[in-house]
Amino acid sequence: MRSVLSIALLASFLTACASTPDTKVAGQEGESISTQAPSRYDVFPAARGLHRAEDGVAFADGRIIVADQLHGLTLISPDQSTRPFGNFAKAGFRHDAKAWPAAPNGVSLEPDGAHILVADIHTGAVYRTNIQTETTTRIYQHPFAVNTAVRDSSGALWFTQSTRNRGGAKSEERLTSSFNTYVEDGALFRIAPASGRRAPTKAQRVLSGLCFANGIVIDEARGALYLNESCGNRVNAYRLSMKTGKLSGHRVLASVLLPDNIELDERGNLLVASLVRSEIVMINPDSGEVKSMFRAQTVDNDRISAEWRRRSEARKPLLDLFAPNLWAPLPGPVTGVILTPGGGPVYVSGLGDALVKLKR
Repeated sequence: MRSVLSIALLASFLTACASTPDTKVAGQEGESISTQAPSRYDVFPAARGLHRAEDGVAFADGRIIVADQLHGLTLISPDQSTRPFGNFAKAGFRHDAKAWPAAPNGVSLEPDGAHILVADIHTGAVYRTNIQTETTTRIYQHPFAVNTAVRDSSGALWFTQSTRNRGGAKSEERLTSSFNTYVEDGALFRIAPASGRRAPTKAQRVLSGLCFANGIVIDEARGALYLNESCGNRVNAYRLSMKTGKLSGHRVLASVLLPDNIELDERGNLLVASLVRSEIVMINPDSGEVKSMFRAQTVDNDRISAEWRRRSEARKPLLDLFAPNLWAPLPGPVTGVILTPGGGPVYVSGLGDALVKLKR
């Protein structure tokens, strides 16, 4: 399960600052909220240099560990220096953009606080990294893309398969084509917790027929599992039996345009990234209320977002809309939020070469 951190500190970041003429931050219904204009955000690290920093975890001492397409994981130190983390090459990780593209994607902290799980959306590998020793092990190899992997307190491992793309030269082409075809071959899997001396290695398919399964989070306090369906624009909620791992009582909790990663804060609210709208929304799981917490709103983003919604509702191709003017001036498309425990900074992650840092 992802680390459960406070979103209360995010609200304190919403201090009034002047917006540039072409850029402002607005709520989901267009109302302005008080925050920094995107052109004035801190890019972190300032020197950039990250490689597809799609997700990550932050620590109270100021360290951040993020996904890295070239190295598996990268450590960002408080002084903004960076270095590869986890020695992924010894675990068999490699990235060859032409022959064997890799793409470390979902990054989650295990309940023990000592290990990080990394899912590769091209190769289907799931890695486990010991934070203290920086040793990495490939703990599971799925035949298709793995978007996000999380572990619950029982020791069970859950992961999403976005679509049926296999590792290799055509992996990215097959992955992205699903945004034009709306193929419903996404799925959720569970590997049961270890019992006795041998840990189980067989993954059981729990859900199927999903339209690009993406971020997942487990809310053990509520006995719930939440899963984003990107091409369906849906945040799904299920009742979860921790004892058996069975899901029931499906409902669509909220509609979010292309929901990506999802986080759970210590108050039980969900934070969902909308990649298309360059937005982080907060969802109350009990009421379904959706509130915009961060949005880099531009004229181009408004126009493209509206067209994206129109096409997705009509099931028409979307990929040609995915271009830099969709997410400018941010470093890359918004994929999630990284919360620092103990009242530290909030970081917006994305598919670019840097994070966006929100200061208090």
